[in-house]
Amino acid sequence: MYSNTLQQNSPRPLPPSTKELVLKVIPMPADCNQYGLIFGGWVMAQVDLAGSVLPFRHVKGRITTVAVKEFVFKEPVRLGDLLSFYAEIIRIGTTSITVDVEVFAERIDSNGKHVKVTEATLTYVAVDENGKPKPVPKLK
Repeated sequence: MYSNTLQQNSPRPLPPSTKELVLKVIPMPADCNQYGLIFGGWVMAQVDLAGSVLPFRHVKGRITTVAVKEFVFKEPVRLGDLLSFYAEIIRIGTTSITVDVEVFAERIDSNGKHVKVTEATLTYVAVDENGKPKPVPKLK
């Protein structure tokens, strides 16, 4: 029954991103303030999780966040938004990987319109079992 309803509706517009979709999440009431807006710190934590996906895959092992070079809140995230996190590796160093992350909110109350709410640049370092930096493989 549900799948028939989906097929009858027109497709939703996709967020304008060339990056890879790495995370989708719906904020819950516990994640927001008294005005129904999602806490910035909660969004930052989700961006850190999303940003770590591609470096983790590339390193195939432990990584740790070492820097957030830029974090821009463009629009508020509201209770009821469906968030999509897109990431792209922009630099690979000797032991580090830098990632750009874009976050789009699908506004449920506006027929699925996507709005870019956040963007950030984060750097992760590959670490060994002792927590010491280790070399990162080059891109193939």
